Amino acid sequence: MHMRLLTTAAVAACATLALSAQDPAQPPPPPRQPSAITVTISGAPGLPPKYAVPDFIALTSDPETVAAARVVGQVLWDDLNFEREFYLIPRDTYKTIPRAASVDEVPLDQWKQLGADGLVIGTVRRTAAGVAVQVRLIDVATGKTAMAKEYSGSLKSLGNPRLYAHTASDEIHEQQRSLRGVARTKLAFSSDRDGERIKGPVADRAISNIYISDYDGANQQRITVTRSLDIAPAWSPDVKSIAYTSYRTNFPDIIVQYIYEARAYTKPASGSSAKQNFLPAWSPDGSKLAFMSQRDGNPEIYVVNKDGSGLRRLTNHPENDVTPTWSPTGTQIAFTSNRTGTPQIWIMNADGSEARKITSESWCDRPTWSPSPFNEIAYASRTGPGFDIKIFDFQNRDTKVVTDGIGSNESPAFSPNGRHLAFTSTRTGKEQVFLIDRDGKNLRQITRSGMNRYPNWSQ
Repeated sequence: MHMRLLTTAAVAACATLALSAQDPAQPPPPPRQPSAITVTISGAPGLPPKYAVPDFIALTSDPETVAAARVVGQVLWDDLNFEREFYLIPRDTYKTIPRAASVDEVPLDQWKQLGADGLVIGTVRRTAAGVAVQVRLIDVATGKTAMAKEYSGSLKSLGNPRLYAHTASDEIHEQQRSLRGVARTKLAFSSDRDGERIKGPVADRAISNIYISDYDGANQQRITVTRSLDIAPAWSPDVKSIAYTSYRTNFPDIIVQYIYEARAYTKPASGSSAKQNFLPAWSPDGSKLAFMSQRDGNPEIYVVNKDGSGLRRLTNHPENDVTPTWSPTGTQIAFTSNRTGTPQIWIMNADGSEARKITSESWCDRPTWSPSPFNEIAYASRTGPGFDIKIFDFQNRDTKVVTDGIGSNESPAFSPNGRHLAFTSTRTGKEQVFLIDRDGKNLRQITRSGMNRYPNWSQ
């Protein structure tokens, strides 16, 4: 039996959001403000609610719309599953339930028998202006609509239906869990996958360029095309540019590339044989870059305004001070130093004062500060022949191991909600980018082609 859904005022006033195809010429859409919650879907006591996400309904029969409807449903299932706030009922169990012809008439009794607490259903249709995607979250027990949204875009956006799923996932997490999801965020990393090599004074070496992708590794795109080494990308806080180290002038420069604008790039810190610059890190307000440089002899930490003005040296020690990362407040910087022996993680005030060590292990490197409200630093720690990712908690003054000792695991980068980490691992042979939850669960491989290093997560 099909039940006619009980609608609410939220359905009558279904919100509309225009989306464009997300490509290197278009920045990701900004997060939306939460809608008023009319229905909160709950599960059995002590358990997360169970969600079902079938394929969306194609309201036109052209192949592009039919394919887009299928992709939106699958990607939305994956996105909702990623944050582990809901139990996602496996999609292969949906076969016994007849497909709904519209979002207004759904066999809720059969979804209830399957154990679903929440049902995410929607449609994709061609319009005169392009395409429209409707999404509805239904409380299966009552038939009430918890969320109803419609997104519209150009016909070009049919080529990237994943963006609609990512947007819906983030809005469901925000509305039902007051959680900032990461489905619309991006990863940046360096890769030598194109197989090119450049001549060197001793031997040939691989060319490495900067790539970006969706958070889950889809839509991997090369954004630098140089016969050089472009490494260690860092997203700006406004997600409009990426800073990285480039050897395009034969010496390491700090480059800021505006990937969604017509202008190519700027060089806040130019390199030379005496001035070599590495590993840029943005201040939280996006006005400055911290980086390491050998311009005064030993590697030290410097800070410079993003336009190249206001260069200041922050550390001054006979040993090496490298790999800076800013605290979320912008008042402190963590870095790696071997000033007491082997490399360890240190923190200092943003003006370079009051440096103090926070680790005492075999070898530590590449700290990355967590976003608020967490007050933690993730870093790579030698645990044998290779490294593992660890997290230092300032509040409890304790450390936990995140990775499992397989391969060497390095270069951690927090997601913008602090619940996940991207990192580089050799666990499958070559260095590749992986994601893992902060509790060490939900490991997934993001890259597979070539050698991929230095992952960084956008806001």
